[in-house]
Amino acid sequence: MAYLFYSISFTFLLLSTVLYITRTRWLPHILPFPEQIYSHLPSSFAADIESGFSSAAFDLQSSNVATGDSRAGLDDRAKKEVRRIMRTRRVGFDEARRLYTEQRFARNNIGPDGTPRDPKFVSFGS
Repeated sequence: MAYLFYSISFTFLLLSTVLYITRTRWLPHILPFPEQIYSHLPSSFAADIESGFSSAAFDLQSSNVATGDSRAGLDDRAKKEVRRIMRTRRVGFDEARRLYTEQRFARNNIGPDGTPRDPKFVSFGS
């Protein structure tokens, strides 16, 4: 009887540990959190900067806010996707933006280096 108890306890402990370690992969599928409740997307370049959608390589302050750009800010769909990548893969803004761009390239049949994957594409240069 003790063997059965220890086997069940060990199996439960092992399963719990594996589920805890991999929770970032399976938890969003089990408990979908509505993003509009937890994260309000900003609607101006200044709000984009405050929300973390700016970096040294992607500087919104000097190129948009300082020049008085009156546009509505970054694309909402792209911001939502970049924020999702940042949250699920636990990466910074620049890495999430790179991953988002590569995903968009792949959807449009473009290689990660920016060259088209079209078999009819002809390039005269290096």
